[in-house]
Amino acid sequence: MRYSFLLIVFAFLAFAPAKRPQSVTFSKNELLGKFDPSTHPDFEKIAEEFSQGGPMYMRKEAYKAFKSMYFDAKKCGIRLTVLSATRNFERQKSIWERKWKLPENKALNETERAKTILKYSSMPGTSRHHWGTDIDLNSLNNDYFESSEGKAVYNWLMEHAAEYGFAQPYTSKSQGRTGYEEEKWHWSYRPLSDACLTAYNNSVTNEDISGFSGSEQAVVLDVVRNFVNGIY
Repeated sequence: MRYSFLLIVFAFLAFAPAKRPQSVTFSKNELLGKFDPSTHPDFEKIAEEFSQGGPMYMRKEAYKAFKSMYFDAKKCGIRLTVLSATRNFERQKSIWERKWKLPENKALNETERAKTILKYSSMPGTSRHHWGTDIDLNSLNNDYFESSEGKAVYNWLMEHAAEYGFAQPYTSKSQGRTGYEEEKWHWSYRPLSDACLTAYNNSVTNEDISGFSGSEQAVVLDVVRNFVNGIY
């Protein structure tokens, strides 16, 4: 009788639905990049084995998925190297301000200057790199991914990255996508980045994009609609 009871218990445990994980929430400051990933409990430092450059961080779930993708790609002779991961508001601001001050950009009016920078760089407060879900891989030049080595990397990612939750958010604009130009190096962990985008659209407006040179252009260019949401 005791043996039969145990069998029933084990059977129940085996076929009972798994407990749903607690939903991940994102604060407005996290979505705007106004935090330090090095001290955030949901972020983990990327090992030097997988990266190139200074210390970089990703959300733990996204990093775990990337490591699985990295090792499977390596078995196929494909080397994936993270060149950039989480960039907070201040880091994105430094990139933006440097480009804003370039002589060739200073010759333009502010709207055209912002549009020129926005071809490949986000305004602080609007970058997917704030979220800890997005990474730049191998090269920041589309031409690399059309070469022999780079083309093999890109083809492998196009065929397999979705198996690990990753997708290229800034694809060709030939189908009418708005915003940034194509970036074959930029890959996003969608199980979290899709949730971040939903939270962003529910809490951030163009008027929240401020604190850097040319920030007034966020409203003029409707960056939330045209750039933050100009994906896939």
